[in-house]
Amino acid sequence: METSQTIGYVLAVFVGMTLGMLGSGGSILSVPILVYVMGIEPVLATAYSLFVIGTTSLVGGIHKAKQQLVDFKKVVLFGIPAVISVFMTRKILVPKIPEIIFSTENFTLSKSILIMVVFAVVMVVASVRMIKPFKEKAIIENEKLNYFRITLMGILIGLLSGFVGAGGGFLIVPTLLLLTKTPMKMAVGTSLFIVSSQSLIGFTGDIMGNQVIDWELLLFFTVASIVGIFIGNFISKKMKEEKLKTGFGWFVLAMGIYIILRELFWS
Repeated sequence: METSQTIGYVLAVFVGMTLGMLGSGGSILSVPILVYVMGIEPVLATAYSLFVIGTTSLVGGIHKAKQQLVDFKKVVLFGIPAVISVFMTRKILVPKIPEIIFSTENFTLSKSILIMVVFAVVMVVASVRMIKPFKEKAIIENEKLNYFRITLMGILIGLLSGFVGAGGGFLIVPTLLLLTKTPMKMAVGTSLFIVSSQSLIGFTGDIMGNQVIDWELLLFFTVASIVGIFIGNFISKKMKEEKLKTGFGWFVLAMGIYIILRELFWS
């Protein structure tokens, strides 16, 4: 086993830890690790990320369900449009993007660069949400759900998740809090099931395409991530969630800026 792969598997544990601690953020680490540490081409790395985050989130979601911290009605309401959107994005949209989008004498915008830059922008947006304290809104009993807004957000998050290979938990959790008035702990557990379903079904869009999957690498990375989610669950019981989220947010912000600079100016 190459040194870079060993390092990648060790870092995969941290992918699971972020999911276990925060209910989101795993894909923000998985794609950069797969691309920059393990040398996976960005388009394939986003596919791998969907499988890793989907499987790890499923394990975490089952754990939350045993604690009765999953609202399966909202999993279905939010998950169906997200699943359809992410599958169509991986199956149809991503393969149709040309390898070279445009080129000048000094710069070439390739498909890989576009995906990494969009991913970095998503990282920056996610970091701001993590750093800024999020206040839960008061829950009003018997308040009617806005099905149109929930469906629209599911489609948009599925589109974004499919394009950059992110689970979308950092967007799903705030959406559940704001649109469905779900308590924070319930939102995290519900988010894990939504992330799992849309990620794994999105990954099938790549299997049905022409992607060649390195299953040995992918399964080792996924197992390491699953180990991490149990470690993350343990740590979350010992530390305040807000401090964990803020510290991780600053790290994600730095990583996002680094990727933008690397892809646009240092490549």
